[in-house]
Amino acid sequence: MDSSAHAMVTDAPATTQMAGAAIALLDAKGTVVGWTQAAQRLVGHAPADVVGHSAAFLLADAEDRAKASTFSQQSGASSGWSGFTRVRHRDGRSIDVRLWVQSLSGKDGRARWVVSAAEAAALSSWATGGSGVVSLPGALHLPSRPPVGVVIRDTELLCTWANDAQGARDRIPLEQRLGRTPTQAAPGRRAETLEALMRQVLDSGVPTINVEFRTFAPAHVRQESTLLASFFRLDDAQGRALGVCVVIVDVTDTRRARERLALLGEAGKRIGNTLDVMRTGQELADLAVPLLADYASVDLVESVSLGEEPPVHLGPHGGPVPAFRRAGLASIHAGIPEALFAPGEPVLVPPASPLAGVLRSGESPFVMDTSLGNWLGRHDAARAEKARDHGMHSLMIVPIRARGAVLGVAVFVRTDARVPFDQDDLLLAEELVGWAALSMDNARRYARERSAALALQRHLLPHRPTGGSAADVAWRYLPADSHHGVGGDWFDVIPLSGARIGLVVGDVAGHGINAAATMGQLRAAVRTLADMDLPPDELLSRLDDQVIRLAEADADPFDPAAATIAATCLYAVYDPVTRQCTIARAGHPPPAVIDPHGEVTFPDLPPGAPLGVGLVPFESVTLELPEGSVLALYTDGLIEARDHDIDAGMSHLADTLAGSSGLSLDALTSSAVERLSTHGDDITLLLARTRALGQDQVASWEFLADPSTVSSARALAGAQLTQWGLEHLISSTELIVSELVTNAVRHTSGPIRLRLIRHQALTCEVHDTSGSSPRLRRATSTDETGRGLFLVDQLSRRWGTRHTPDGKLIWAEQTLNLGL
Repeated sequence: MDSSAHAMVTDAPATTQMAGAAIALLDAKGTVVGWTQAAQRLVGHAPADVVGHSAAFLLADAEDRAKASTFSQQSGASSGWSGFTRVRHRDGRSIDVRLWVQSLSGKDGRARWVVSAAEAAALSSWATGGSGVVSLPGALHLPSRPPVGVVIRDTELLCTWANDAQGARDRIPLEQRLGRTPTQAAPGRRAETLEALMRQVLDSGVPTINVEFRTFAPAHVRQESTLLASFFRLDDAQGRALGVCVVIVDVTDTRRARERLALLGEAGKRIGNTLDVMRTGQELADLAVPLLADYASVDLVESVSLGEEPPVHLGPHGGPVPAFRRAGLASIHAGIPEALFAPGEPVLVPPASPLAGVLRSGESPFVMDTSLGNWLGRHDAARAEKARDHGMHSLMIVPIRARGAVLGVAVFVRTDARVPFDQDDLLLAEELVGWAALSMDNARRYARERSAALALQRHLLPHRPTGGSAADVAWRYLPADSHHGVGGDWFDVIPLSGARIGLVVGDVAGHGINAAATMGQLRAAVRTLADMDLPPDELLSRLDDQVIRLAEADADPFDPAAATIAATCLYAVYDPVTRQCTIARAGHPPPAVIDPHGEVTFPDLPPGAPLGVGLVPFESVTLELPEGSVLALYTDGLIEARDHDIDAGMSHLADTLAGSSGLSLDALTSSAVERLSTHGDDITLLLARTRALGQDQVASWEFLADPSTVSSARALAGAQLTQWGLEHLISSTELIVSELVTNAVRHTSGPIRLRLIRHQALTCEVHDTSGSSPRLRRATSTDETGRGLFLVDQLSRRWGTRHTPDGKLIWAEQTLNLGL
């Protein structure tokens, strides 16, 4: 608040209602000697009607006039009274009013009374009895202490009368005030401002209400009170200015209470805006300075700043003082010269220092001592020197605690220019620190959960995916910022038979550990289904069933509809032999395709319903991709934002990919994520640049379903391996071909196709028109058949079956180097 007085309309407390009332000045006999315009407005009488007359004639009831006469005769025994009465308006009607009467002391020793009246109907409520009020026989209720200060000044603004309460209000003794103007009694800007307002009231006759100013305290007194002053012109019988009446109310407690409430309100707005414990510490320091302290520091236990569990409460005989780190720092001085440690730095707390004592006791002391440096110096020389250098005289140390654990400590300091802290300041500091502690604990727990979710998600995501012979791949995963938390995005690159790969991107709705765990379940389910060589549309149908079962397993038996899993997924299978890519999606954004010339398109794919709905069948679309095309799979976090819709996001993605088509895959993924990320949700981007197997890597033949074709197939396979320089695989491959072709001849009447693929492994495929799938079983010593697939299983590193539109295909894969 500015040191000078300033006009300010306020919501005054009950004791200030006198300040806005009609006022009259009476002599010792009760004769009116001064009248105000407000009094004229209340009862209708002009100054000429009442000045020089007894004030009793204004009372409507004879009983009240008798009481007033009795009181005036006993005036020497009291300093004032207040109560309800009825006065007579000039037009003859009666008005119920509340009266306040204050005795005044003058330099000439003559008694004066100031009477203030307010219409009872305009008063909200009044207590006519209770604490601080006594009742005299035959009189109105008498306050035991005068509620307000009253000063009467003449036209030269010399003080002529004042009540005893005024000296206690503005700290100016009566003998220093009487016969002097405000600037003579207490020179300074405040007095000059008040004096100017009084002259304005004398000139205009218009009262000035509720001007706030500080007491005229001596320099050595730090504590200042906040006062409200109201000024009324007193008129004589001819309506000329007789002087000015000043009514002053002490609103220090009310003002401080409102300031504290305002500060607590600001705490709700400014503390805990982020889920960052270090930032919350700085917000606490910024709020405290200068509203509460001249300097503030906030130090957190180092484990808390890292999002880990804090140590338990130390107790009076607790263990060693934990390591601290400076989280918040603020000062009224530029450069914060009072600080020993900068934000983010480790903070040294000596075991025997007062700060460590606060942590052990859990108490929040405040120290008011001009030798504060000496108090600190006994155990903390560095802080003691700072206290002496910067004139620190008052200090509060408040432990930051939550759920029985110590999170840190906050220190608040005032210097010579401010009044010392008091008990109310300590309570306020504890409220602010408590608010910050709650936010810090929430942020710490969230950081721990987020770290766990992020670690879980990174563990569940593929670490070193490879596209094998089918494609070069690159990816980026970017978790959401701290406000949203880790989500359920995932991706995968799955090696399939025949040199093919499966590319998958999915998104589980929600954030946190539950979303990450569900993501892991769905990724595992996709891998299992992909190993069954299911086409994309059928894989999504099976995955949809799995999501429904997972939701049912987690459902509350009392509310089955409450448990749902919302997820989207896109699955694509690319075959480098045919350069065909088959894609299906379940409510997921379509992939982007960058052709070898840099043009970006989004294939028209049936959208499908999100997983878990179970109502809409999924459909696949097959594309033929030129070698060197880039397939971009992503989650909606890359294209969605608050300021644009998904179509605009896809357009931005297309522009980004097209403009960076000359970059490597790694550089392209980094560029796209950096340019498009909004940090509002998880982002996953998977890029795959397609390859194609040449004709010298694939050999295929077609045979009739006749037993004689087995030897031909075996011979052709051996000759092809010789041509490829894989003679060491001839014997095992011939046995595999023989068993698979024999099985096909036995179970089909249509044509049989044999294909060998040389890529990172050697794949042998036999296709027939039968829909039955072979089953591996262990033949007993008496069985004449059943050993063929067992032999294939022993000779290959893996084998399997996948269904085709016109039959089935059995494949077996061998490593190219038997030593591997």
